[in-house]
Amino acid sequence: MERMNSEGQYEQQVVWTVLATDIGPLLLAATREGLVNVVFHATDPVRDKALDRLASRLGGEPVEAPASPLLAEAIRQLETYFAGERRAFELPLDWSLISGFNRQVLRELASGVPYGSVVGYGDLAGRVGQPGAAQAVGMAMGANPLPVVVPCHRVVESDGGIGGFGGGLETKRKLLALEGVLPEPLF
Repeated sequence: MERMNSEGQYEQQVVWTVLATDIGPLLLAATREGLVNVVFHATDPVRDKALDRLASRLGGEPVEAPASPLLAEAIRQLETYFAGERRAFELPLDWSLISGFNRQVLRELASGVPYGSVVGYGDLAGRVGQPGAAQAVGMAMGANPLPVVVPCHRVVESDGGIGGFGGGLETKRKLLALEGVLPEPLF
């Protein structure tokens, strides 16, 4: 469903919905290629800003389509993940919002750091052949357009610290607790 825009560039049709989860509302956006964006804390202002960003990056106006077949499997797999019944995502992903080193690091993270495990920023840098690039790995995690599905919550500091997280540390703790890495918070 690509259309040519007024500049003669092909626009990518983007469909989206907001999914209620244990960590708050998640905006899910997909193209024909696959899931393209997951956004935490998708209140109306956050959602609107994310949709504007998608429109400017991918062209075209994102369409709210909770019943779209392009979103159905992502919704199903996220629901079973949050229910504790899924340990790995098997979804087509559209990597077009990220490139270069960041894409390389995130692809390694997606394929090489399974449910219930964590990896240090420096260790992940080493896995992509850049052993001194721990800080750049941190930047890649912050730029992750597909959090939860591409599990940046599994990247921690080598000294055992939890590290930063674009979705907030409470969200990171909840995801790591869901996966059994951290104990469930008492309150």
